[in-house]
Amino acid sequence: MKLRLPFVSLIVLAASLAGCAKEGDLVVSQGVGITAVRTACPAVGIPDYTGDVTTFRTPGSVTSDQIDVVAAITNLRSSCNESGDKVYTEATFDVLASRTDTRGARTVELPYFSTVLQGGSAVQAKRVGSVSVTFADGQARAQATGKAGSYIDRAAATLPDDIREKITRRRKAGDPDAALDPLADPQVRAALNRATFELLVGFQLTEAQLGYNATR
Repeated sequence: MKLRLPFVSLIVLAASLAGCAKEGDLVVSQGVGITAVRTACPAVGIPDYTGDVTTFRTPGSVTSDQIDVVAAITNLRSSCNESGDKVYTEATFDVLASRTDTRGARTVELPYFSTVLQGGSAVQAKRVGSVSVTFADGQARAQATGKAGSYIDRAAATLPDDIREKITRRRKAGDPDAALDPLADPQVRAALNRATFELLVGFQLTEAQLGYNATR
């Protein structure tokens, strides 16, 4: 399944060389410098078109009168432990579902995936699980909770010392590169890309379901 992944870099620039500086400031005090604030923990998100799923009573029919169950992933949150050589991230989320036929009790299994990406495109790991959503007799809506976890190498998510120095080096006012953005350096951008990880969670959709989400 091909995913569109419009996720931004984890790098957040903040000037902290002068106590009272605000995020994003360049501090001119005995030189100019930028401090890069980042973490080894991966960003957590839901790829485009995979955050909801629709099933139909009749295979191949995608008209509104044939809709059976509609579900969406919401309230995605994460916790991260980056104290060891392996950085562990756990994501939890809610699944809100509704059905059109409320007769009888029913349990629906909804498969989901969790994927670890490096540099926005390189898949490092993928797992598939499922969430059980149970409707009581006469109930149109139900809710369930899912969970996904990932490990990444701390060393892989850490910037090399020479790249860190290029980003955080204090620049004196008047230096030729004082006003240049260090992130514009291709070498710096490539290193940041390699050290950036994402944990992505979404429904494990068929090609038909993914196409339905993309075109409706």
